[in-house]
Amino acid sequence: MPSTTSTGTSTPLRVVVAKPGLDGHDRGAKVIARALRDAGIEVVYTGLHQTPRQIVDTALQEDADGIGLSVLSGAHMTLFTEVLRLLREQDATDITVFGGGIIPDADIPPLLGLGVAALFTPGTTTREITDWVHANVARTDT
Repeated sequence: MPSTTSTGTSTPLRVVVAKPGLDGHDRGAKVIARALRDAGIEVVYTGLHQTPRQIVDTALQEDADGIGLSVLSGAHMTLFTEVLRLLREQDATDITVFGGGIIPDADIPPLLGLGVAALFTPGTTTREITDWVHANVARTDT
């Protein structure tokens, strides 16, 4: 839901959707980006082959409230860990990190323990994801 700023205006959530690493399969990320947009969330889609640094820089430049990573390459442990590290380095831990893709069940608890807020695997509906974002991602400037 949009939040109300100190001037009384309504500001929608802003989420960066990113494809980190060398994975070139972006259909899922584009579907999620569109679903988020259709749910009233501003979306910045970074495109393919982004480094964790590029993703964090984009989130900071765009005043993002959340970062959604789509990882199908098997490098999820490294990529999520680095994005979280860079956010801590920039004192930007108020940006909620979530993601999805092909992530083995055994890797989900360690990622959640590192600070990833949620992980969505195949079979999750776009409605479940948009509802989760509305319920769990807060405006970072309030």
